Amino acid sequence: MNAPMLDIIEIENRYDVRAKSSLADTRTNVLMAGDTFAVFDRQGNFRTTGSTQQGLFYKESRHLSRWVLRLARDYFLLLSSNVRADNALLSVDLTNPEMPLGEQRTLRPSVLHVCRSLFVWANSCYERIEIRNYGLDAVAIEVILEFGADFADIFEVRGHAREKRGQFLDPCIEGSTVTLGYKGLDGLLRETRIESSRAPAEITRDLMRIPIELEPQEQTSFALKVVCRSGQEPIAVSVQEAANRLVTRGAELSDVEIYTSNEQFNDWVNRSVADLRMLITPTPEGLYPYAGVPWFSTVFGRDGIITALECLWFCPAIAKGVLSFLASVQASATNPDQDAEPGKILHEARQSEMARVGEVPFRRYYGSVDSTPLFVLLAAAYFKRTGDQNLIGDIWPNIENALNWIDQYGDRDGDGFVEYGQSSPHGLFQQGWKDSNDSIFHANGIVAKGPIALCEVQSYVYGAKREIAEAAEALGRSEQADKLRRESEALKRRFQEAFWCPEICSYAIALDGEKRQCQVRSSNAGQTLFTGIPFRGTCPPDCSAIAVRRIFFRLGSQNRRDNRGPI
Repeated sequence: MNAPMLDIIEIENRYDVRAKSSLADTRTNVLMAGDTFAVFDRQGNFRTTGSTQQGLFYKESRHLSRWVLRLARDYFLLLSSNVRADNALLSVDLTNPEMPLGEQRTLRPSVLHVCRSLFVWANSCYERIEIRNYGLDAVAIEVILEFGADFADIFEVRGHAREKRGQFLDPCIEGSTVTLGYKGLDGLLRETRIESSRAPAEITRDLMRIPIELEPQEQTSFALKVVCRSGQEPIAVSVQEAANRLVTRGAELSDVEIYTSNEQFNDWVNRSVADLRMLITPTPEGLYPYAGVPWFSTVFGRDGIITALECLWFCPAIAKGVLSFLASVQASATNPDQDAEPGKILHEARQSEMARVGEVPFRRYYGSVDSTPLFVLLAAAYFKRTGDQNLIGDIWPNIENALNWIDQYGDRDGDGFVEYGQSSPHGLFQQGWKDSNDSIFHANGIVAKGPIALCEVQSYVYGAKREIAEAAEALGRSEQADKLRRESEALKRRFQEAFWCPEICSYAIALDGEKRQCQVRSSNAGQTLFTGIPFRGTCPPDCSAIAVRRIFFRLGSQNRRDNRGPI
């Protein structure tokens, strides 16, 4: 931890060490609502020096890169900072350092209490600032708001260099409002509109000076509103309407309440529900859980499907939204730049400038090998949970297209397994859930060459064909249902022969392009248990039982090494 800035002042032969700033703290606070999210420092500011991820982002462009509240001659000191348990509001408590107010006048330390309350909704960020004078004398100060917008693309913020950028527009100042603008290479005008409820004494292209006068024990407040616009979008709703909507977001999760006698478990559940409420985003096709803040605050196929499966028992509306959305963006043609093939399900979708102009391939990107069978598996699970023949009937052509992709495009070499290989030179090299470039390798450490067949993907295909057969029968497609069941059983036999590895007493993580096993123990083998593809029986080897014992042995060993005790 860095030391604070210090002043050493001699008073009556004593030396007092007085802090002029809060202790350095690199932790951040995050708020999110739909396509808007904000990453604050502990004081409720954005500072891109030292922490490049901070800022206010809308549709994956940074609409505020600087947002600092300070005094005319000094910075506030942090007292406390926290995001409310429901992820709706950031509260920050600040106070003043000792500072001169003029000739022979000094503002004593900790006389002012400043409370910042911030939240985001739709395309806006709202802030209410309350200031109370706890001193015995009247106070006249200036509160300074510094601001700036670099309109950086989310991929720039993550470290991608750009050779060329769009055009920054001159700020437009009208009364208590300033608008910052940027016209991107995609032709889209992006604007950040900053408005103060209290008239500033001065407003420029990068700051507002807001005068504050307080009698002893007096309190005052004012509000700031930041509206982000991408193209011709409407101005944000009122602060009260936004606050009301924020309180009720994720109401679909309220039908089930989980409570136990274990308070730690209850805290864990409540934290998870609050996070899920924050991530669930309405789309024209229904609810969709975004993948995470800050870098993955957008649609991901695999993540959305798995979240929907885990929430299916208490909130099937999420699965309905995920299925409807992914069906609407299912690939219909071959596009190597997007790793797209007919019937393939989306990996991720992006709205940023770099995605829109093709500097990154992720505007609609299909480079995941498991999203397509998982889509079919979710459809089957949703039907079993709800009996909703209307939705399944509506998306049945999409389900058939996904099944065709599995058999035709997914099985690249005709061996009955689904493999992946990179088509886009700018896309993902590894296209399973472990997608770092060196994630699939042989026991000697050499990265496997493709096309690669992952063990868990074969499990998903097996489960998808077996489970969707029930829905096919319900729709009067008995012959198709029988065919799917036969194919799933045949896959189960082939999987056992090709993937079981006696040397490691587990399933190989993958087969490489030459059908050699990647004989590496991994959690991927544990995922095969999800659909029941491992062999189970009285005759050796009972691969399911062996795999379970091996996985739990490794977990138990790790826990013992971490001094946490066995599972």
